[in-house]
Amino acid sequence: MEDVLTLYAQPYDAEVPLVCFDEKPLTLHADVRDPLPCKPEHPQREDYEYERLGTANLFVFVEPQAGRRCVEMSQQRTKLDFAQTLRWLVDEVYPDARLIRLVMDNLNTHTAAALYEVFPPAEAQRIWQKVEVHYTPKHGSWLNMAEIEISIFERSCLSKRVTNEEEMWKHIVALASERNAHRCQIHWRFTCEDARVQMHDLYPSPKIQLD
Repeated sequence: MEDVLTLYAQPYDAEVPLVCFDEKPLTLHADVRDPLPCKPEHPQREDYEYERLGTANLFVFVEPQAGRRCVEMSQQRTKLDFAQTLRWLVDEVYPDARLIRLVMDNLNTHTAAALYEVFPPAEAQRIWQKVEVHYTPKHGSWLNMAEIEISIFERSCLSKRVTNEEEMWKHIVALASERNAHRCQIHWRFTCEDARVQMHDLYPSPKIQLD
């Protein structure tokens, strides 16, 4: 926890960007009954029943200090998808970065091993050496600022019933582009000092007495 909080307190560096990453499973839905159209003083109303049409996976990268986010979507959440998306981040999104400080959780696909299973060893090493990974602790995913960004997407466009991936992707890209145009930043305020005061019960008691 303190490793991530210390990272968040560091000043902005365009050559070594801080990027938070998380994934969001998506479900495609169709209406069983046609929605009731809007009327004066009444919004459009949908029946609670729906038809499930399939799933997809959303990759969200957010650079909170620069107000930049980028998204990718895949049909599955596999090591292959993670490896290909990470290479896209390194080579296409941040090709000029000296190093990418990447905050993410300990999902079983979020490892260097995933790269070695997908790419030749030299290529896997090249990609992994471009990132400095900072894992959030178990049960500490709230420390990942990508979750804040995903919650904005959930409220704005992911809660709508969408029948196909193309339409879902159109809504996602539109929102990401709008937020990038406004350079919407995330201002993190919880510090190591705050954690030591507010979460002191979670810290171990020193067992070694120093003179």
